[in-house]
Amino acid sequence: MTGYILKRLISAIPVLIGISIVVFLIMAMIPGDPATAILGSYATPENVAELNRDLGLDKPLVQRYFIWLSNLMQGDLGRSFNLNRPVLDEVLERFNATLILAGTSFVLCSVLGIAAGVISAARQYGIADKAITFAVLLGISIPSFFLGMMMILIFAVNLRWFPVSGMWPIYGTRDIWALIDHLTMPALALSVVATGVVARLSRSAMLEVLRQDFIRTARAKGVHERSIIWRHALRAAMVSIIPVLGIQAGFVLSGAVYIERVFQWPGIGQMLVDAILRRDILLVQGGVVFVAACYVLFNIIVDVAQSLLDPRIKT
Repeated sequence: MTGYILKRLISAIPVLIGISIVVFLIMAMIPGDPATAILGSYATPENVAELNRDLGLDKPLVQRYFIWLSNLMQGDLGRSFNLNRPVLDEVLERFNATLILAGTSFVLCSVLGIAAGVISAARQYGIADKAITFAVLLGISIPSFFLGMMMILIFAVNLRWFPVSGMWPIYGTRDIWALIDHLTMPALALSVVATGVVARLSRSAMLEVLRQDFIRTARAKGVHERSIIWRHALRAAMVSIIPVLGIQAGFVLSGAVYIERVFQWPGIGQMLVDAILRRDILLVQGGVVFVAACYVLFNIIVDVAQSLLDPRIKT
C-alpha cells in the first residue's frame, strides 16, 4: 500500500506542473497592462514602470515563470499588491470558508445520492424508483447558480427562513447555529447537481451488483433483503461509486466559485473573482494552483480508498 501511495504522489507532480504552466500562461495572455489596472488614477509612466519591476513583469515570460515556480516550490506564492499581504495567508484564510461550504455540500451529495441510488435500485420500476428518477433529472437540469437565486428569492426574501447572504450575521453571536443558518441554502444549492449524478450512477452500480451470483446465493440462504442491499450489495457497489465521488468533489469545489458569488460567501471563489477584477495576478495564480493541488490530493485519497475495497487496483 505504501508503494502504491508513493506511486500516486509521484504521478501527481507532472499534473501540478502542467496546471502551473496553464495558469501562468492564461494570466500572461490577458490583454492590458496589470500595473496600469492596479494603479488606476495613479498610473503615471514612472509608477507603471516601477510596479512592473516590483511584480517582475519587465522580465521575459519564461524567466518570470521559473522565478514564480521556484518561489512556489518553497511555499512562497508571492504577495498580493491590492491586499498588501502574502498570497498564501489570504488563500488559507479564505479556503477555510470554502472548505466548510464544499465539504458540507460533498457530504450531502454523497449521503443523499448513494441513499437515493440504493433505494431506486432496490425498488426498480416501482413508485420510489420513478419518483427518485424524476427528482434526480429535475435536479441535474437546473443550474446551481439559478437554483441559488431562486432559493434566495423564496426562502430568504419572501419566507424569511434564512439569511440572504454571508457566512456570519452582521450583528449577534457567531456560533455554530448561526453558521448552519447561513450555510443551509448555499450548501443545498451547490449539492443538488452532484447529488443527482451520484444517485444515477449509484443506481446503475447497484443494479449490476444485484444481478451477480453471490446476491442470489445470499437470498437462497435466507439472508434478510435489507441486509443484502445495505451490507453486501452496497459494499460491492462502492468500488464503482467511489471514483464518481472523487469527480463530484472536484465539481463541488469548482462550483463553489459561482455559488460563493451568489450568496456572497467569503471563500476562495469569491476571492478569485475579486482578484481577477482587480488584475491581482499573483493572488489569482496562487489561488488556482492551491485549489488544483487540493483537488489532486483528494483524488489520490479516493484512489487509495478504492484500492482498499478492491486490492486488484494496486496491481
